[in-house]
Amino acid sequence: MLSVFATSATNPIPLHAVMTNDLEAFLAARAAGEARWLKSVGFRAKENELVLVPDAKGSIAACVLGLGVGRDPLALALFSERLPVGDYAIGDVPQQFGGKYTALAWALGTYSFDRYRGRANNGHPRLVLPKGVDGEAVSRVAEGVFLARDLVNTPSNDMGPAELEAAARKVAEAHGAKVSVTTGDALLAANYPLVHAVGRASAREPRLIDLKWGADSHPKVTLVGKGVCFDSGGLDLKNASGMLTMKKDMGGGASVIALAQMIMDAKLPMRLRVLVPAVENSVSGSAYRPGDVLKSRKGLTVEIGNTDAEGRLVLADALTEADSEKPDLLLCIATLTGAARAATGMELPPFFTDDEKLATDLARHATAEHDPMWRLPLWRSYESAIESPVADLNNAPEYGLAGAITAALFLNRFITETKSWAHFDIPAWIDRPKPGRKKGAEANIIRALYALLVERYGGRA
Repeated sequence: MLSVFATSATNPIPLHAVMTNDLEAFLAARAAGEARWLKSVGFRAKENELVLVPDAKGSIAACVLGLGVGRDPLALALFSERLPVGDYAIGDVPQQFGGKYTALAWALGTYSFDRYRGRANNGHPRLVLPKGVDGEAVSRVAEGVFLARDLVNTPSNDMGPAELEAAARKVAEAHGAKVSVTTGDALLAANYPLVHAVGRASAREPRLIDLKWGADSHPKVTLVGKGVCFDSGGLDLKNASGMLTMKKDMGGGASVIALAQMIMDAKLPMRLRVLVPAVENSVSGSAYRPGDVLKSRKGLTVEIGNTDAEGRLVLADALTEADSEKPDLLLCIATLTGAARAATGMELPPFFTDDEKLATDLARHATAEHDPMWRLPLWRSYESAIESPVADLNNAPEYGLAGAITAALFLNRFITETKSWAHFDIPAWIDRPKPGRKKGAEANIIRALYALLVERYGGRA
């Protein structure tokens, strides 16, 4: 269990939270001195308004957080972000912010990425777990989120394909999983030509990371994550601003590794496989070119319309391998398109599936876990947009609209055996910080996916 939680404490400081519309009733329920202090400092329960109420000796007697209209379900993360080291316990908070959501928000608020800043760790405040909350379960989820954030936040000079492989091996070793890796020119011999083509221009060899865990008798769940550790755009070079956050282009790979950690730690009864094509899309004399026609693992040929549409290429080979086993469930996570950001922004990743029950379950868990996603259609009328006059497919068609959908349709061409699958086009990044979500890396949708897997396959949450 995370050290930011405690099962008990002597005289913990109470934490209260109130929405603006409930302020009058909240003040009426407070002790006279506490209510008087809140009124004297002009507390209005505005969003993220935090007031420390002193006792007669000048110590903290209580902490009160304003929630505004209650729009942010993780608002209580502000407590652990701002409060000094000490022991705290939840007091009066609206029901929808309480219980495990309080604990999760508290944990997320303690995250920081200080690898390069040399800051001393002076500890975190501790929360006495609310009654009935499983601290191990909350910690498992938070640690998965932290792992994905750490991997994405690490700059590309320290997080290339080899380092991403090392991260996968570390997780595998901790849980008794097996990892095999196909590297460099061995990708050609093993028939992963698109992974090799995208990564061959870099001095850092491309590879396919393959993690397996669980009993063969259990339902098979396969996770595929895009692991482009830096994306220059290739010969279709990105501009400077476009490259600035491209360390996050392996966010899909980071997410599936983190989700695998959560699954294995909970010992969910499934046969898990994780495939991460890990490459760096670089520029050199050996780079693949616009106009090239490449043959995929599936045998489909792909005309290269743009070398900056590399993610769908490496995923195509990985998805072909995943699909060959006909898993019960196949989930693909990738920072795939800017079009997805244009469609739904940075906070609401789109997902695509033909499985109506899976779509319904995903939407339900996204809402319940406060881990948003939004379904977009695999609109078959756009199939003609990904066709090529010289090959089976084009990776970057001239049709300039519906880019997230056409990318998903491209991936769909490589999944022909698996009945239940979904693709998630995530940003893996926070551009507007909020409590518990600092600017930088984010582990979009993995909390909701984990909740779905727990529900479907049982085990410890």
